[in-house]
Amino acid sequence: MTSALARADLHPALDVPLLRDLIHPDRALWTPRELRELTSVVASELTTPLLSVLEYHPDQRWWARLGLTEGVELWLLSWLPGQGTEPHDHGGAAGSFTVLTGRLHEDYRYPGGPVREATREVGDAIGFGAGRAHQVVNRSTVGAASVHAYSPPLVPTREYPSLLDIPPEIPPLPAHRLPLERLRELADQEGP
Repeated sequence: MTSALARADLHPALDVPLLRDLIHPDRALWTPRELRELTSVVASELTTPLLSVLEYHPDQRWWARLGLTEGVELWLLSWLPGQGTEPHDHGGAAGSFTVLTGRLHEDYRYPGGPVREATREVGDAIGFGAGRAHQVVNRSTVGAASVHAYSPPLVPTREYPSLLDIPPEIPPLPAHRLPLERLRELADQEGP
């Protein structure tokens, strides 16, 4: 479902010069700021192609992989009213998401800190480091969509019964820099 670019896979609907320029296949790891810029630019500048591939599924959140390199993964997710995630961390990966359509509610916590909440509106972008857990839910009455990025790619998430249950420190899961061929195999087996 993706087309290959030298050391990067791009979704066919987004295999455009702008995304080719943004994805930086040679960058090993991305900072939260770089991830936030990536999701923000993709959501604002590639809105039409994103909307052309966007789907909603009543049984579960829907997602499509938009891009994959050895340093970053990029996803489009949809959220019908009531759909959301369990409380989770990203296993030590940095991440970002930008709201493309609708509105999302996020509860989040840094280890040892209080649970905080925010409503994320269209265009809102958040970048975060490895030491953060969150839960995202569509509490509105209309569907929402968001663009997500994580670095390093395909690090498993850890779920918690609640955000109050996250440990005092979120240790990174083993993350090995994998060649793109192996990342492709893993990405085809999992979602964001």
